[in-house]
Amino acid sequence: MALYDQYPVEVFNSLGKKKEKFEPLNPPRVGLYVCGPTVYNEAHLGNLRSFLTFDIVWRYLEHLGYNVRYVRNITDVGHLVNDADEGEDKIEKRARLEQIEPMEIVQKYTNGFHVVNKVFNLKEPSIEPTATGHIMEQIEMVQKIIDNGYGYEVNGSVYFDVQKFQEKYDYGKLSGRKVEDLLEQTRDNLAGGSEKKFFADFAIWKAASENTLMKWKSPWGMGVPGWHLECSVMSTKYLGEQFDIHGGGMDLKFPHHECEIAQNIGAGGEDPVRYWMHGNMLTVNGTKMSKSLGNAFLPRELIAGDHKLLDRGYSPMTIRFFLLQAQYRSTVDFSNDALKAAEKGYKRLTNALRLVSKMEAVEAGTMNAELEKEINQLCDQLYIEMSDDFNTPKTIAVLFDLANKINSFADNHFPLSSIGVETFNRMKKTFITFMTEVLGLLDEAEDGSDKLDDVMQMLIEMRAEARANKNWDLSDEIRDKLNAVGIVLNDGKDGSEYQIK
Repeated sequence: MALYDQYPVEVFNSLGKKKEKFEPLNPPRVGLYVCGPTVYNEAHLGNLRSFLTFDIVWRYLEHLGYNVRYVRNITDVGHLVNDADEGEDKIEKRARLEQIEPMEIVQKYTNGFHVVNKVFNLKEPSIEPTATGHIMEQIEMVQKIIDNGYGYEVNGSVYFDVQKFQEKYDYGKLSGRKVEDLLEQTRDNLAGGSEKKFFADFAIWKAASENTLMKWKSPWGMGVPGWHLECSVMSTKYLGEQFDIHGGGMDLKFPHHECEIAQNIGAGGEDPVRYWMHGNMLTVNGTKMSKSLGNAFLPRELIAGDHKLLDRGYSPMTIRFFLLQAQYRSTVDFSNDALKAAEKGYKRLTNALRLVSKMEAVEAGTMNAELEKEINQLCDQLYIEMSDDFNTPKTIAVLFDLANKINSFADNHFPLSSIGVETFNRMKKTFITFMTEVLGLLDEAEDGSDKLDDVMQMLIEMRAEARANKNWDLSDEIRDKLNAVGIVLNDGKDGSEYQIK
């Protein structure tokens, strides 16, 4: 019997707003699509939390025996500054500010995003497609939408006809928004000169201006794909017209995911996704995390401790552990006390990981039936908690209980001979598997050299950006703090390298 049959998974489906038994279309295959970053700036903590959520989903489903194809895109064009079908593309705006080519911006921040993934031990997706790599497919989908009566062209732009779609389908079923609530805004919106027929219509192809740098030929003229379009195209191409799980942050539910559903149905008649999953937001000391409030952290700032709200820095695995202490549908509140507590908890579990990794089973002596039962129940409970909508905080709580048993054996409170070889081997394998494979928590003391390289790469990039911006105080501070702990930065014409004193 496969583990997924023994421990069936329940998923909170945002579409039905309830937990549902997970039943993939073509078991044991699972199709998972997650909205990736728009690479015009550094990956922020909201990105990290979202991608960590689906890293866990992927890891656990794979552990249960499913064969998961995980597709996570890179948005490298078409994401407009105000996210409302108007304004300059975010990547082009950044390119103009830095006075370099848009694709240099794309490469720079894609590389940075990959470094962040590596530092925090996020697995690479099965496929990582880009919007610019699928322009022809996006044009084809726009044409299908037009041919099916759900799109119309105005001055070289193509809009999705929400009112026409609403005649047969429910636009707003995912987010709970009702088109009727927007009707009263239509007249005012059209009176303001909009080329849309209806307030809620959204661009699936946008005519390019003379100043647009990244643009492509289409049947409607030179232009760029709408932001929502790429995910409909790439999820369909790599996972089929209907697939199992689509994930992203809660902020993407409307309009992005709502528009994806409409586009897929408008092009192919299929409701694309069986299970929609959305992660919640981050807060700092109970206040929403926001750049405007000055309380937003970048991952590298958490590691370096280089933020006015931080007492000091924390290791990547401490931060990963901290984020996993909240269920993905709950908010995560950052504070110095919470991070310090997470650090203690992470160290406690990794200490148990080291202990159990070195233990070997011994032939049973005087058996302790009650202890055997408790250990087997804890091993079962790990699966029960993770199968309940990937409940990482409850899973971690069970790992602490199992760590107490491991510590009891290490301290000779119980002899290893008091449990059978089979029970011991199950305890050892299950604890190690859930720590390292399912939760992806590495023992940084054992895996230090590789992680140091990754973290140093982030700090070197952080210092290089500070120097480029002529922020000499920050540049010197990073160098001096590293020097204080025995790490010397050597600057050369090809960049900076570090050396341990």
